[in-house]
Amino acid sequence: MAHYMRQAICTKYHGPTNYRGSRVTASAQAGRLTISWDDALDVDANHAKAAEAFRAKLGWSGTLRGGALPKGDGYCFVLCDD
Repeated sequence: MAHYMRQAICTKYHGPTNYRGSRVTASAQAGRLTISWDDALDVDANHAKAAEAFRAKLGWSGTLRGGALPKGDGYCFVLCDD
């Protein structure tokens, strides 16, 4: 079985400003992506949506698994081979 390193995807909420609505950023060593906050989704789903959009943008395969970081510092996701 081959083992190789992967990058964690971290997400963070950004509140609204005078010019932009609320949003979530997803980032890893490979880059960054920002999506608009979806009021129809709960907090967990908004962060998962951002991580999934980032995964899709980079063409990474696997199933996302993740959860909240301590102290309200956002969420972290990893890709797993199922």
